[in-house]
Amino acid sequence: MSQFRLKQGMVCAPQPYAVDAGIAVLAQGGNAVDAALAAALVQGVVDPHMCGPGGYMLLTQYRPSRGQAETLDGPALAGSLTHPRMWEDRYLRPNPMGWGFFLKGHVNSVGYTSICTPGSLKGFQRMQEKWGTLPWADLFPTAIAMAEEGHKIMQRTAHVWLRQPEQPEELTPLDAIQRNAEASRLYLHPDGTPYRVGQWFRNPDYGMSLRHLARHGADDFYHGEIGDRMARDLARHGSHVTHVDLQGYALPPADGVKGSFGEYEIASAPAPHGGPTLIAILNIMETFRDEPGLAPDSPRFLYLLGMAMKAAFADRNPYMADPRCEEVPLDWMMSKERAVHWHDVIVREDPIHVSFAASGSPDTTHVTTVDKWGHCVALTHSLGSSSGVITPGLGFMYNNSMVNFHPLPGRRNSIAPDKARTTGMAPTIVTRQGQPVLALGAPGATRILNSVAQVILNCLMFGMDVAAAVDAPRIDCQGDAIQVQARVPQRVCDEIVQWHPVTRLAYSRGGLALVHAIAIDPATGTVTGAADPGSDGLAAGI
Repeated sequence: MSQFRLKQGMVCAPQPYAVDAGIAVLAQGGNAVDAALAAALVQGVVDPHMCGPGGYMLLTQYRPSRGQAETLDGPALAGSLTHPRMWEDRYLRPNPMGWGFFLKGHVNSVGYTSICTPGSLKGFQRMQEKWGTLPWADLFPTAIAMAEEGHKIMQRTAHVWLRQPEQPEELTPLDAIQRNAEASRLYLHPDGTPYRVGQWFRNPDYGMSLRHLARHGADDFYHGEIGDRMARDLARHGSHVTHVDLQGYALPPADGVKGSFGEYEIASAPAPHGGPTLIAILNIMETFRDEPGLAPDSPRFLYLLGMAMKAAFADRNPYMADPRCEEVPLDWMMSKERAVHWHDVIVREDPIHVSFAASGSPDTTHVTTVDKWGHCVALTHSLGSSSGVITPGLGFMYNNSMVNFHPLPGRRNSIAPDKARTTGMAPTIVTRQGQPVLALGAPGATRILNSVAQVILNCLMFGMDVAAAVDAPRIDCQGDAIQVQARVPQRVCDEIVQWHPVTRLAYSRGGLALVHAIAIDPATGTVTGAADPGSDGLAAGI
């Protein structure tokens, strides 16, 4: 935990290097948007499987001059050469862990055919143009230096390369690197082994790309030299993303969703992302807030929270989709009336049935920033789990977002050109009487929704400070069992299991989404940041 009176601001993220970059920008007089962008650029360098120019982004922010939150969406979109039936003969089964679908040849999860048109840089450019204060090029120096001069490999990145498959059809991030010659050249030692914790790593190609983008702007990624190089490489290797897709990429409308919990207003991400489901969870829990005897670690509360999560996913999974392509009943999903319905179902202990829906990859990242003017930013961005593909000479990986589309036609999330797939990303701002009190978000696929909801409830329902709220033992429920971190005592699990099956995870901290939050006290101007203790993160102010 870090606590500061607002001088310049605060940055909170899973990567200390990225936090340092954001703090440096605040020290130069930049605002929360500038700091978030500088941090995000560094995140792409030091967490190459998590994010970068080849990925997608989602922003929720609060500006004091406007007095309310705003949203910006830069999704990964299916290429124009895709069609709904392209992979129906390759379909094997859904990934039971939730991360997409298994297909013969892994065509949707690794390699050039797994890539969707990236949106991160278009979104970053729009952020800087609309709300940033420093010149675009001033946000790049730290990221360029870390790519060209090098940095130590952090624990989280090294562990990604050591991850073991959980299913027989699954490929790991290391498998993805090994399948691409350029990625292998950059990210593997000559003996074929990945870099380990603390080893020094340089990526001068990535540094050159960042220098070029700093000088020529993000438009070059879509219309200029880098875009041309990407398009030639993608076409040569059978990608479904074309030069026309890059040149025509446009940010979709992004009307963020809004809800309430008592006297607090909740602003979060639009469909097809996680905000509507987050609002639904909070609505259901609001109906239980006056039940006597509830405590954040009590069996009854954890059971009710698990059922609220399960109920919200029972509504989400059949209906959530890209609203530009499908009708999504958002008002119904987020209504207080729907919450009362689920309250009654839970009280009666009626069964709640959740259908399968592919979630995004847990390999995502997030940064939260607040500046001295009260501008708050929650920015989540990702590559999915990355395709493993690097265009020779460019240094950065592309997303593998095709893995999350349904490979069979006739489904709400079936493949279609220019379509966005669903994600669990939920960068969120909480306000009270128009003043921001909490900004937060997380990586972790659809587990993001449940972890962010639990941290919000810890703060708003139980009055925890943000550090205690983030550090408290966490649960997740999207189907058959309530999953709990190992810090939830067995005696508590034994009580919960009277109502619902429980699975105790092998993690005391981590294993679910990694929440990074900043709380603001409007009365005193004090900001308090909390990085999730399940990873390498840092909250720091200046």
